[in-house]
Amino acid sequence: MELAPLLLLTQLLLLPAVAVVSGEPAAHPGYAHAEEACGGVAGAEAATVLVPAPERREEFDGGRIVDISHYYREDMPAWESLEGTGEFLQLTRSMRNGSDIANFSELRLTAHSGTHVDAPGHVFEHYYDAGFDIDTLDLAVLNGPALLVDVPRDKNITADVMASLNIPKGVRRVLFRTQNTDRKLMWKKEFDTSYVGFMKDGAQWLVDNTDIKLVGVDYLSVGAFDECIPAHLVFLEKREVILVEALNLERVSPGIYTLHCLPLRLRGAEGSPARCIRIK
Repeated sequence: MELAPLLLLTQLLLLPAVAVVSGEPAAHPGYAHAEEACGGVAGAEAATVLVPAPERREEFDGGRIVDISHYYREDMPAWESLEGTGEFLQLTRSMRNGSDIANFSELRLTAHSGTHVDAPGHVFEHYYDAGFDIDTLDLAVLNGPALLVDVPRDKNITADVMASLNIPKGVRRVLFRTQNTDRKLMWKKEFDTSYVGFMKDGAQWLVDNTDIKLVGVDYLSVGAFDECIPAHLVFLEKREVILVEALNLERVSPGIYTLHCLPLRLRGAEGSPARCIRIK
């Protein structure tokens, strides 16, 4: 046996693996018989296959890239729900029974599930009717340098709190890490009305006194529960501020990073799930 194939075989044997046997359920069946026609059943006669276990990561490239969006799960909190998100992913066509040549899943989520972005039509009927949806948001605002700040604990974000943060002029994107992250609220199934968010005066102070055009927070709403809609109205009234909610800020420290946040192109939707990352 040549040296290169021997080394490859050794590496494969050291990997955690899942045995996939013909006729038995598998996490993701492989396409062992790619030469079969699309009308056939892929892998029907496959023997036992050794498949490496998938690696789940939050950090990439040695920590240079960190995923700051939450992965979707059934016990992820949902707005004003005690039952969490619930079943959101259903395998509607499966290869397991041998009748389908591919797996097809169906998603059932609200537009404001998990890490997501709000469009102006979320709280303004005239903007909704006029078509100011997720597809109209400025990608230049959703991507670029961002400042992460720690908010004083045990406090909602008021005008006084905003003034105390001393955010420099010229900063256009700010991620606000609060007590919500310390309390791991996004990891609790039950919706918690005591989460930290912006009060109306804090939102107004930001709009009037800063150059911030993107506001990111670490729970399901930018506005504190008691002033949720008033805070949203301030932020979205002029269509100049984009709101990113339910970010996962556990693995990042205060500082300046590059932010990339991409909602789905859901034309007609007032919100959308998003994948957000920060890069050193």
